[in-house]
Amino acid sequence: MPPTTSLAIQLVDTLWSTVLDVAPILLILVLFQVMVLRQKVPYLRRMILGFVYVVLGLDLFLVGLEMALFPLGEIMATQLTDPAFIHGDEAAAAVAAGADGVHWRDYLWVYAFAAAIGFSTTIAEPALIAVSLKVTEVSGGAVKSWGLRVAVALGVSIGVALGTLRIVTGWPLPVFIIIGYVVVIFQTAVAPRAIVPLAYDSGGVTTSTVTVPLVTALGLGLASSIPGRSPLLDGFGLIALASLFPMITVMGYAQAGAFLARRAARRPSPHRRSDSRDPREEPDPR
Repeated sequence: MPPTTSLAIQLVDTLWSTVLDVAPILLILVLFQVMVLRQKVPYLRRMILGFVYVVLGLDLFLVGLEMALFPLGEIMATQLTDPAFIHGDEAAAAVAAGADGVHWRDYLWVYAFAAAIGFSTTIAEPALIAVSLKVTEVSGGAVKSWGLRVAVALGVSIGVALGTLRIVTGWPLPVFIIIGYVVVIFQTAVAPRAIVPLAYDSGGVTTSTVTVPLVTALGLGLASSIPGRSPLLDGFGLIALASLFPMITVMGYAQAGAFLARRAARRPSPHRRSDSRDPREEPDPR
């Protein structure tokens, strides 16, 4: 079958599946508007046009994931874990034969790639961009959009890198989750109250359309490439860590900002020092 025909069939199949997935959402909105609120649907033409845009966009996006992002993540994981890349051509045969075990220090490039891909995909995440802009608007500029995005992206970067370390070493996932949530609970008690709900939401915002496919493909490719690892048991779990660590970094970002503000408030200002002199010490103008 020619590639063009296969692509067309895939687009049509995905389009039909997307229509079936999105149609109940539109149906619920219309039913509540008409039967519960007993009002006409406002901007009906615009809503229908937006529905068409959503369906077409999701269709192209899902097909693009299958054609590009998933294979890219798996290929990068396979290449970075290739014994010839890690140990060199001479030692590759010995490693493949099992002469040496899996050492976590041999996969430093994998951790670097995981951290980079986690940071870059989160910065480009549309859901995070929308939330950060809305937070800046609601807070009156107290929470900066770029500061929030960088804090969340840093958390995802750390989480994905630790997740790849867990796959390489075979350490149990619950240990990472328990330790992480202990830190979250402690930070919740001491962090500024205004940032806590936002920090908890930041974990869910990151796991959206751009980050999840690449991170999942990376985990599956890595677990498939390392001897003794199961893609089913070890390949998943990166998303859980990518959702956990943004809560830590966002609350840490707020705590660091509050600490710097208190430090600046305690620091005496030169203007304040000059204005606080005793008037009796002023020279007599006569």
